[in-house]
Amino acid sequence: MTKADIVNEISEKTGIEKIVVQTTVEAFMKSIRTSMTEGKNVYLRGFGTFVVKKRAEKVGRNISKNTTVVIPAHFIPAFKPAKTFSERVKRNVKVAEPLDNKQIE
Repeated sequence: MTKADIVNEISEKTGIEKIVVQTTVEAFMKSIRTSMTEGKNVYLRGFGTFVVKKRAEKVGRNISKNTTVVIPAHFIPAFKPAKTFSERVKRNVKVAEPLDNKQIE
């Protein structure tokens, strides 16, 4: 689902013009980005939490040059779904059956 799909669905369900919905969705995303850029988490009860996670400093490898590189500590955005949201996805999304060898050939 894309942002355009979200805007279309909200517009159809609420009867609000698409341009108004698009402006609202953009403002919503901008406010989440701004909060997280300032190091603040965003809590949406029943949906989930947008959190700022700290990644520790670590040593990586540059395989092409065969050298080690120190990757400094940094922050990344992450999403942690609410328990009810996670349970709903687990209940409703079915795991695809694995392919057996006959289907691959």
